[in-house]
Amino acid sequence: MKHTLQLKQAPQFLQTYLKLLWSAWTTTVEHRTYGLAAGFRSPLLWSTQDLGTELAIKEIMSSGGAEDDIPQAERKTVTDFCYLLDKSKQLFNGLRDLPQYGQKQWQSYFGRTFDVYTKLWKFQQQHRQVLDNRYGLKRWQIGEIASKIGQLYYHYYLRTSETSYLNEAFSFYSAIRQRSYYSQVNKEDRPELVVKKLRYYARFIVVCLLLNKMDVVKDLVKELSDEIEDYTHRFNTEDQVEWNLVLQEVAAFIEADPVMVLNDDNTIVITSNRLSETGAPLLEQGMIVGQLALADALIIGNCNNQVKFSELTIDMFRMLQALEREPMNLASQMNKPGMQESTEKPARRENPHKYLLYKPTFSQLYTFLAASFKELPANSVLLIYLSATGVFPSGRSDSEGPYDFGGVLTNSNRDIINGDAIHKRNQSYKEMHCLHPGDLYPFTRKPLFIIVDSSNSVAYKVVHASQDLTL
Repeated sequence: MKHTLQLKQAPQFLQTYLKLLWSAWTTTVEHRTYGLAAGFRSPLLWSTQDLGTELAIKEIMSSGGAEDDIPQAERKTVTDFCYLLDKSKQLFNGLRDLPQYGQKQWQSYFGRTFDVYTKLWKFQQQHRQVLDNRYGLKRWQIGEIASKIGQLYYHYYLRTSETSYLNEAFSFYSAIRQRSYYSQVNKEDRPELVVKKLRYYARFIVVCLLLNKMDVVKDLVKELSDEIEDYTHRFNTEDQVEWNLVLQEVAAFIEADPVMVLNDDNTIVITSNRLSETGAPLLEQGMIVGQLALADALIIGNCNNQVKFSELTIDMFRMLQALEREPMNLASQMNKPGMQESTEKPARRENPHKYLLYKPTFSQLYTFLAASFKELPANSVLLIYLSATGVFPSGRSDSEGPYDFGGVLTNSNRDIINGDAIHKRNQSYKEMHCLHPGDLYPFTRKPLFIIVDSSNSVAYKVVHASQDLTL
């Protein structure tokens, strides 16, 4: 049955608008497709996040002509762009639902997401003029696509520990700044767009810190400070205190790290904790290579009042770099995410895989620890780095077991008593948020290397005394 709609008595602009809405409803019901000529989804189905489709319709309505006046090739260009934009948002939002632990479940999904964003980025480059004229593409939207790609590379680095992906994230973030993609955001009366710009700066700073680009970091912090001042002056928002706290955190982080030394010619050199090809330590006499290899690491930060930025404390920052090699140029490598053929085997990972856990609860820590233990390859070692507040026993115990000397604190979402130490509410029970030495016993079935940076690290000597374990 073919639908018809009588529009002869309506004004011309209203005829165009009603035809568009009718086409959107009928085509969505019958074909479930996107596009200008084919029809958009009904306005009743628009989500607040679906900016691409909504803006495309607004552009047609403001063009002053009917949709038949638009060439077929240009209609198809905008249709394809809207589809890629919508698909990329769906895949990117789906990353939040992926499990944060495990090394296999997320790879195929990341590959599909990279593939769509690669197509979207190339498509907007090839059809920029049509998208500017017919879609109303703005520079901040291009910057948002580039920012998402930078986030993908950064999270791929977190998942794989391959430092080369940090360089890729830096390239996209740097391009946004050099091309001023967000420069026009401040002229629009939309605070949510300004927040996107502020978040971009914060993410860019994290990547630069990890790459030890301190000169760039200082420039970014100054620009971020100016942007926050302008943002809080123009909009009376509730997040003003939070953004000022971000500035304070990054300023303290820069002051604490990295370590700077003077050369013989009095020039300042920033030292790196990462391994370089020429800076690897020599093996001690009698050491045998190849028996065990460090394959996985849990880096846990749960100290109170410690210097941090985002969810990266200063000790986590130093330790993760100590487990990495200096980044290489990814362009020289063949195994790009999303570009790798299914028949090819992934290249051997140079750096051990890492989990960065900022103030995890006991159950979260145990979940990640169990996942690492399960996937640990043969002849490999699991490293646990614990930087946490000490938990001390409240009184002298008759026994001296692995649960009688206290341990370190996991996140309990309650106030700490007496600063660095936490005491039990009820002395008849063990502290339920404490990671006791005995909690690590099940994982000593495989090679385990533990580093405890805490005021109560001495409690873990009981593990070394009773288990075949390196502490």
